[in-house]
Amino acid sequence: MSATQTLDRAMAAVLRGSAGIGGAVAVLKDGEVLLRHAWGWADQDRRIPFTPATLFRICSISKQFTCAALLDRFPDPATLDGDVKARLPRLAEPTPRTADLANNQSGLRDYWATAMLCGSPVEAPFGDMEAARLIGLTRSLHFAPGTRYSYCNQNFRILGDIVADRAGKPLADVLQGVFDRAGMSRALLAADTSALPDGAVGYEGSLEEGFRPAVNRILWTGDAGIGASLDDMIAWERFADSTRDDAGGLYRRLCAPQSFGDGTPAPYGFGIGQPKLLGRRITSHGGGLRGWRSFRFYAPAERISVVVLFNHMADPRAAAQEIFAGLLGVPAREPAAAGAAAGLSGTYVEPETGLVTRIEAAPENRLHLHYSGRPETLDVKSEAEAAGGTLRLRRAADGVWMDRPDENHSARLVPLAGDAGTDIAGAFRNAEYGATLTCVDRGGQLYGAFSGIFGPGLMQPLLPAGPDFWRLPCPRSLDFSPPGDWTLAFRRDGAGRVSGVRVGCWLARRIEFERV
Repeated sequence: MSATQTLDRAMAAVLRGSAGIGGAVAVLKDGEVLLRHAWGWADQDRRIPFTPATLFRICSISKQFTCAALLDRFPDPATLDGDVKARLPRLAEPTPRTADLANNQSGLRDYWATAMLCGSPVEAPFGDMEAARLIGLTRSLHFAPGTRYSYCNQNFRILGDIVADRAGKPLADVLQGVFDRAGMSRALLAADTSALPDGAVGYEGSLEEGFRPAVNRILWTGDAGIGASLDDMIAWERFADSTRDDAGGLYRRLCAPQSFGDGTPAPYGFGIGQPKLLGRRITSHGGGLRGWRSFRFYAPAERISVVVLFNHMADPRAAAQEIFAGLLGVPAREPAAAGAAAGLSGTYVEPETGLVTRIEAAPENRLHLHYSGRPETLDVKSEAEAAGGTLRLRRAADGVWMDRPDENHSARLVPLAGDAGTDIAGAFRNAEYGATLTCVDRGGQLYGAFSGIFGPGLMQPLLPAGPDFWRLPCPRSLDFSPPGDWTLAFRRDGAGRVSGVRVGCWLARRIEFERV
């Protein structure tokens, strides 16, 4: 089968599997475009077509451009470490380095999670003032800098702000220098997420429930604020390929090997992940905001790039994998093992983070792991093991272990067994964020909500997880990817009365609340 036939078949599969309002896909090999295709509508109501020139919110793919601007102006990021410290004036722990921010090893809690902790409504405005206020509250970290990986959007907002201040010009102008070098003629910082200059719209919903324009009122900057067309992204992929052998090349420097503080290799650095896809090493990143999903990768050994952009909520990474599999002539997914991973399912607590961790059976002999926000799907490998990428669950002689090497973390999960005590009603206060957790009993059903500097949050049903462990769902947030369940780990005094609660999610861990 020719490359053209392979791509035609893969493109047809993408369209079948991600039916939505519109989108665009590009495939490059050796720097040459094999596929450049757009379909559907940039605005369904006004019937504006989606074309390769349509501006698109690339969201978190923006992070690598912020880091490119940083490395372009400051080849040694350590020269900005003092600037990071100045932006965290209340931090009482060792300050993360500039490189820790760029590598998502800062230990800062993600502000899209802590905003919900402070009572923010889901569709509230969130701009420079709100971001500065929330970042400025920081007194503590949820791990020591350089020891772990945790996704954190404000790492890149802080970096973008520092680079702009040092340059003495707006971040939009600083980024423009990177865009011009790469030949990205339409790309721009489009920080106001409520609209794009050419009128393109992002959509929530599905074919079954109908599509509706997504509402976004965030001001995104260095973390996820860039708008770019498919043609712009093609230019970026060509730039990456053409400079692959240049030791001083900007993209190559972004992809330089990184490590954790103990010397363990880290698969993420300077806004770019370096996982494996279908067994091949790639450099990649995805992005998402309500109504917008994107994914791009470059496989350096094969010199293949794939870019997928959707203005709806289908999975672009799955589509990119389908296309890559077609080009390689391999299955897009491994077949599931014959036997079930007996004994892995259950409810646990992960001891370092303190998070409730649930493992549930899923269709096609897979497991769903509820730990990092959205469920992670693992393929069953044997009766005692399941894996997805580098993530692994395994049964050992001393219990069930969760290995997360990309985060430099491995832990034996502690089973939670028994009933959760229902005497938890009351108000609990966290001094660092000025946040309050209120738990109430309404007719035999327990509810909980956060409130703080951004208002009163929504009451949600509390879900029991085990003795003194409850889950408080957070299914939507300012960002498209919500924190998921907050773990509420209640503690008791010597008389057995509830005296406080430790609150956490993967994005924001180990936050102590005292009973009011």
